[in-house]
Amino acid sequence: MSKSIVLTGITTTGTPHLGNYAGAIRPAIQASKDEQVRPFYFLADYHALIKCNEPARVKQSSLEIAATWLALGLDTSNAVFYRQSDVPEILELTWMLTCVTAKGLMNRAHAYKAAVAENEETEGNDPDKGITMGLFSYPILMAADILMFNANKVPVGKDQIQHIEMARDIASRFNHIYGEHFALPEAVLDDNAATLLGLDGRKMSKSYNNTIPLFEPEKKLRKLINKIKTNSLEPGEPKDPEGCTLFGIYQAFANHHEVEAIRRRYAEGIAWGEMKQVLFEKINDEIAPARERYEALMQAPEHIEQQLREGAEKARAISRPFIESLREAVGISRLHG
Repeated sequence: MSKSIVLTGITTTGTPHLGNYAGAIRPAIQASKDEQVRPFYFLADYHALIKCNEPARVKQSSLEIAATWLALGLDTSNAVFYRQSDVPEILELTWMLTCVTAKGLMNRAHAYKAAVAENEETEGNDPDKGITMGLFSYPILMAADILMFNANKVPVGKDQIQHIEMARDIASRFNHIYGEHFALPEAVLDDNAATLLGLDGRKMSKSYNNTIPLFEPEKKLRKLINKIKTNSLEPGEPKDPEGCTLFGIYQAFANHHEVEAIRRRYAEGIAWGEMKQVLFEKINDEIAPARERYEALMQAPEHIEQQLREGAEKARAISRPFIESLREAVGISRLHG
């Protein structure tokens, strides 16, 4: 039986935080050990250029993200772990797909429509002001990432479902013109994936600058947890765990019995200071062993680079012959011999 191909990309624009870990990285690491699946995980560094013009930040983020996944135990013997920019066939495929993609399809992309709407709210502004072709057409690059390896399943958040639907549309159009070359990918939504709130009570996101970096040293981790906003209820006053940032983060790290015990403590009026201490200990217990490995890896970028190069070779063993067959399909091939 052939293995199902599952593909996940990680944009290299920031430092991994607790929300990334609970919502995407931890389940993906677990999936990398499933022998029934062929997982592909890649650093989406070309995607990073769409919204980040800081070369040092993109490079540092690539290092931090790769070190994070390796420190947390990614099984690179089963998974293909590579850097997008190490597989040039992806960009060649992007152009082939661009040539069969309707502009109208890209006009409907959520990110582009949101940028236009924001411009239109400012009087006198060109609706396309500041919008690059990278932003406009990045769903095609995303489609190429997926279709290059004929991924069957792509785990995504709800905001990314449209991009998987677009990839299906683009693949179908290419198949219609040039014959059956691409499998149609399916979006996979994990209803149990945790969405954590950040320091200010909004969704934890680098866009809001409210994150708790995953591998902060113990003292800094404690300090950040102590900064999490709470209400003014005094110790002994019953507290509602629903919608509480501290409780939500605790849930993502604790088992069912621990969560129920803390729920009872909320009803009894646990002090916020005590709850923050409980949360710190729970997170630190889970993260500390990987933090040591992460810090060692950050001091050994040559080891990370070797892992990524080995992953790129695995990826290119697939992408090179596939792009040759696609060139043949579109009529770009040698005239003789």
